[in-house]
Amino acid sequence: MSINQPFQTYKQNSVNTAPPGELTLMLYNGCLKFIKRGKLAIQEKDIEQRNLNLLKAQNIIQELMVTLNMDVEISKNLIQLYDYLYRRLIEANTKNSIEILDEVEDFVTQFRDTWKQAMINAKKASAAESVLV
Repeated sequence: MSINQPFQTYKQNSVNTAPPGELTLMLYNGCLKFIKRGKLAIQEKDIEQRNLNLLKAQNIIQELMVTLNMDVEISKNLIQLYDYLYRRLIEANTKNSIEILDEVEDFVTQFRDTWKQAMINAKKASAAESVLV
């Protein structure tokens, strides 16, 4: 048994048991992690790691796109923004551009922070409703 096996099992269980809001937060955090790794790989001139990590970031953006509920108005705006980020990640990978990754990282950080605040607000609203009932 590999030393990483218990950690991988723990991570998988965390994903499998997380509520949907937490999963979205995990996706944003994962995307940021892979962007940072991609930037480091560019600095180290490691083409293979750059490509690997930026592909993972692209896959996460795609996952965020396919999980949008298109019946909700804001999703129509989000899908356009996600599509833009996806294309910029491809461009950063092909052009070896830390500057483009900085731009994408800023957007994803804003999405993540906004999502985190929305989760906090939803919990507060839910707690307030349960007190009133």
